[in-house]
Amino acid sequence: MAKTPRSQPLQADAQPLRSRARKPRDPSQPKLPLDPMPARIEPCLALLKPRPPVGPDWTYEVKWDGYRIALHLNNGNVRILTRGGHDWTHRFPGIEDAAKRLGVGTAILDGEAVVLDDEGRPDFGRLQNSLGGRGGKLPAGNAIMFAFDLLYFDGHDIRNMELSSRRFFLESLLRNEEGAIRLSEEVEGDGREIFSAACEHGLEGIIAKNKESTYRSGRLGDWVKVKCVQSDSFIVVGYELSTVARSGIGSILLAARKGNDWIYVGNVGTGFNESSAEYLRKTLDRITRKTPPVRYEGRRRNLVWVQPTLIAEIEYRAWTHDGKLRHASYKGLREVQDSASVYETE
Repeated sequence: MAKTPRSQPLQADAQPLRSRARKPRDPSQPKLPLDPMPARIEPCLALLKPRPPVGPDWTYEVKWDGYRIALHLNNGNVRILTRGGHDWTHRFPGIEDAAKRLGVGTAILDGEAVVLDDEGRPDFGRLQNSLGGRGGKLPAGNAIMFAFDLLYFDGHDIRNMELSSRRFFLESLLRNEEGAIRLSEEVEGDGREIFSAACEHGLEGIIAKNKESTYRSGRLGDWVKVKCVQSDSFIVVGYELSTVARSGIGSILLAARKGNDWIYVGNVGTGFNESSAEYLRKTLDRITRKTPPVRYEGRRRNLVWVQPTLIAEIEYRAWTHDGKLRHASYKGLREVQDSASVYETE
């Protein structure tokens, strides 16, 4: 997709305007017009829609396929929090180092941690491998952050500013950044054409955002996501033994949430490589159970049922008439700390 010109950032002598790191403020001066820095902010979430909204009120970005993170910078101290509020600073050392060089005293950036493939596209599987798999302890030194919002800047909470104003400051802050923290570029134009181009480039989809919206936590419709290929999180309820497949797993059995219950939505037998299949088998064999956690009326044999605790990210094309996944492919296991939402069916 062709990049559109950015809005002109704050400038002083043709250089981006950046604040210097400040010493801690004197608490005995309560009249200073500063806002307390939030310890954590619940993220604004995108509402899934089948088609992108169009019109002058909307702007568009790439939908990044990784882990949602919030970067907190407070006078040289960096915290990188997952969507669920877990501290993963030690797992993204490259992003941490880049944050210390941003040239601002205090800030909270909202974005996505990703690992890019050889063609510059985000690859969720590579990100998982770099972290050591689900539950792994490895630092992802090759991960980068694509920042798409700025919530707190130089002592001021700016969530009540409209998106276009927040982006103005974000672009100024990240104008020359090409390392481990990068700006998630906006694309102006017809949302339908932008979505089509994203799909042609093999991307997961796009995010549409209302330019005049403030930053509101939750899934309220200010942000809309449209996917080229459906990708959602499902609970793993078992697997099918195989004498020919990698590590003995022919497929894994999946369920979605329906109220307070689980409902079987089919199986997936593609997307594994040798290492991921071996890891899955070892992990699943630790949580086996004798009875199925879902109502199962299929004809598959040699099934091993497991406790419904593991969450898998699954890519699929459509649903069958009886509520099963079509053309599904395994992408990886979600971390508990990522607080991924399991797909809910009506």
